[in-house]
Amino acid sequence: MISYLLKFLAIYFTCLFKFVAGPILGSAAGYSLVEIVLVTVAGMMTTVFFITYLGDWVKANWNVKVTKKKNKFSKKNRRIVKVWQKFGPIGIAAITPILLTPIGGTIIMSAFRVEKRKVFTYMFLSSLIWALALGVSIQQILSIPLINNLLG
Repeated sequence: MISYLLKFLAIYFTCLFKFVAGPILGSAAGYSLVEIVLVTVAGMMTTVFFITYLGDWVKANWNVKVTKKKNKFSKKNRRIVKVWQKFGPIGIAAITPILLTPIGGTIIMSAFRVEKRKVFTYMFLSSLIWALALGVSIQQILSIPLINNLLG
């Protein structure tokens, strides 16, 4: 039981920073699809919660100055703005688990001043859909006899 809990917590803490790690590590640990989805969504939503609320606290209580001047119109920033203009917060939430990290997607949505309720709703739905899709895909790939024999 303790080893199960330690594995679960290790995957959970990894999902705080990288969403895709949840389904991969969950499958490697032998978790069911429900367990994979639970740990992955929990990790991402914890990050969304903390970034959303701690971000407000940091802005209010700390005077953070960045010394390095960044190019505001980088190729990546232009792509994010394009997604925002075409699809709004739903588009940002949809690409967050795969292309962005939970931290990055939440910061972008906060920068565009999306309501907290919408941030949580869209990020939750996005993480649930992606966790299910990735979990099922990985389990299906691992059920192929050739792949299963290669991995042992």
